[in-house]
Amino acid sequence: MIANATVTSPGQMTPRRRDGIPSRALHRYAVCVAVCTALLVFAGGLVTSTGAGLSVPDWPLSYGMVFPPMVGNVLYEHGHRMIATTVGLMTIVLAIWLQRREARPRVRRLGWLALAAVVLQGVLGGITVLLMLPPEVSIAHACLGQTFFCIVVAIALLTSPSWQAAPPPCPLAGNGTTRALAVASAAAVFLQLVLGALMRHTGAGLAIPDYPLAFGRLVPQFTTLGIAVHFAHRTFALVVAACIAATTIRILRHQSAQPELWQPAILLLGLVLTQIALGAFTIWSAKAVVPTTLHVLGGALILATSLVLAMRSFHLLSVEGARRNAVLSQAVTS
Repeated sequence: MIANATVTSPGQMTPRRRDGIPSRALHRYAVCVAVCTALLVFAGGLVTSTGAGLSVPDWPLSYGMVFPPMVGNVLYEHGHRMIATTVGLMTIVLAIWLQRREARPRVRRLGWLALAAVVLQGVLGGITVLLMLPPEVSIAHACLGQTFFCIVVAIALLTSPSWQAAPPPCPLAGNGTTRALAVASAAAVFLQLVLGALMRHTGAGLAIPDYPLAFGRLVPQFTTLGIAVHFAHRTFALVVAACIAATTIRILRHQSAQPELWQPAILLLGLVLTQIALGAFTIWSAKAVVPTTLHVLGGALILATSLVLAMRSFHLLSVEGARRNAVLSQAVTS
């Protein structure tokens, strides 16, 4: 990022378009794609929550039509396909726009990576239907969807004015620890989403029917694979919560002057607490559609927020390093 920025002073740094002008319109469009992708994740959660995965048994058409009657579960399944098609078309525009206007090669490559991911996601969705929802493909489809969401969120962040404006000075030593904690949190969240997808697509969502205990015990007897998967998802949620709590406390104690860090950290902590509550209501309601689907969306939002926090911690460290190098260079040459 530093190589493609214009340093006007040790405290200012502005990534630019190829024509030299920062593009706010591109950033707004990237945010729009990210919001639509979150809606797509919610729609996909509705498909699994309502059991509508095979309500349309053919692909790429639906009952041989482009737009079938939206009745029953067809509304959820075909609606999911329509939203996915819209996001795919929007991603094509995003990739081309980045290629034409974005000066940073890494950001342009992210655009093409997003396009490749959304195409592969569509193919996996089709295979999932044609092969009658095999768990392996369905899990891969869910995980790739989260990965695509992260790519689009990263593009929205990298093209944002807040990324372009250099933050106030911050301690380099403190940021190193914060960065490690933020990265560990993001990795833990992604692994938890993989466990969640494994639980959802193997039918283990109610393998343990009570909460917070498991069959009235702290640790249940692992008589089935479903119980093991479900319990792993529950227990690893505690690991995720601990990582995010440690990251938030670290930021509030040592980087409270950087709103680029403490704002997403506080949001992340709030999302995790909400997600735990949604998980509990999912069990207590025997997987009612609303809490179950919101739980899926909540996982995606937590992953995206943890990614933003990790990226900003890296950015602060790199900007501060560039700022200090610029000051040292001026001192040597003067």
